[in-house]
Amino acid sequence: MTLPIVPAEGAQHQDGHGLAQTVSPTPVVATRDGARIFYKDWGPKSAQPIFFHHGWPLSSDDWDTHMLYFVGKGYRVVAHDRRGHGRSSQIGHGHDMDQYAADVAAVVERLDLHNTIHIGHSTGGGEAARYVARHGKGRVAKLVLIGAVPPLMLKTPANPGGLPIGVFDNLRARLAANRSQFYLDFAGGPFYGYNRPGSAPSQAVIWNWWRQAMMGGAKAQFDGIKAFSETDFTEDLAGISVPTLVMHGTDDQIVPFADSAPLSANLLKNGTLKALENLPHGMCTTHADLIQSELSAFITT
Repeated sequence: MTLPIVPAEGAQHQDGHGLAQTVSPTPVVATRDGARIFYKDWGPKSAQPIFFHHGWPLSSDDWDTHMLYFVGKGYRVVAHDRRGHGRSSQIGHGHDMDQYAADVAAVVERLDLHNTIHIGHSTGGGEAARYVARHGKGRVAKLVLIGAVPPLMLKTPANPGGLPIGVFDNLRARLAANRSQFYLDFAGGPFYGYNRPGSAPSQAVIWNWWRQAMMGGAKAQFDGIKAFSETDFTEDLAGISVPTLVMHGTDDQIVPFADSAPLSANLLKNGTLKALENLPHGMCTTHADLIQSELSAFITT
């Protein structure tokens, strides 16, 4: 049996008629420490960019519904798979917020994005906040944090309303013991609020969450728990001056509302808090139309 030879990125090969054709390069950015970051870039290159940051332990695919919506409205939409997640390389190091933000900066610079609206969900909200605070000067128009982990998830003497370290130790233990089952349970339960009385779980949504999660690397996702739970974004938020929408469901069982969104909005120089009553952590999927309406209103004002 003969295996096909895959041409290198940007290389030429002969088609069936003997004509040379150029293979389009894979949309990947190579970082200085050896990671390869996959990204999507759709829409007119001259249009205003919207950069989407996904949550743990998913991939840019989690934003597909919203990317299709906004590219249809004439925007340029960009999203990446965080290192170790999705189609990015399963590198064993660098799974912390400083490196996450630096990886975003590498994609932004490769695509030469300016006047960009950054939208981050959950862990992606922390990543977006750190990127804007540390790398975004002169490039960012607005920021949106949805169900986001800032300012700090972990309970500490300075953050008494946070979650005990045992909550996150339990996540790590379940991931290490049986990642596949853990992810099914997580998506089928608190992430989308499917454990609430009267909810109507969608098996397609659950399996798509599981599919994305299982594409990524266990090491990156294990280390990512520390990154999203123990990183303090207080200084990042205080240093951000661009208009920022902080949108959060009041029935968020993953990032509890009271110790996240109101505190973040208060730290921001130009923040607006939008509490969405009784909506779950995964409201970008369960209530996509509502989220698109809120985003559109904020983006266009």
